[in-house]
Amino acid sequence: MADQDKFAEQALEFSDALYGAALRMTRNAADAEDLIQETYLKAYRGFASFQEGTNLKAWLYRILTNTFINSYRAKQRRPEESALDDIEDLYLYKRIGALDGGTAGKSAEDEVLERFTDTDVKDAIESLPEQFRIAVLLSDIEGFSYKEISDIMEIPLGTVMSRLHRGRKALQKALVDVGMRRGLGLGDDGQIARD
Repeated sequence: MADQDKFAEQALEFSDALYGAALRMTRNAADAEDLIQETYLKAYRGFASFQEGTNLKAWLYRILTNTFINSYRAKQRRPEESALDDIEDLYLYKRIGALDGGTAGKSAEDEVLERFTDTDVKDAIESLPEQFRIAVLLSDIEGFSYKEISDIMEIPLGTVMSRLHRGRKALQKALVDVGMRRGLGLGDDGQIARD
């Protein structure tokens, strides 16, 4: 019984963060809820094997990620049941939104990034192949280190670095494509073309 109390006390504080990650992985609120429920059930059953003093959050994300990969990858996805507007703002969008309205002192990258909406960024992330999307989500959205991602995804550190590099390049390309469709680009002087 002590383990049950300890589990509830320690593991449930991560439920909101895990739900956000599950929602980004599954892209569907009902599937995210199922994934969280299955993750917590597995974590509860295996809590006795958790090594005290290690990273509980990373352990829970590892269970979440493995459960997603094992259970949801093979299933045919149902149509989305909720809009992605329900998802908390993405880290990148938070950074973009924090920029002030003036252009003085902004880098060219900042000026271009502020022209993208949260929907643009979410769509670009969703367009990533699953293995890259999960690595990018764990690193750039959830804030895990490469080593923690390696442990969570049970892949070598070099593979994490490769997936992040390729995922970020694909994300960059997707956002560049959106920008090009909107007429954003460089002028003859190499500077950001302004409207």
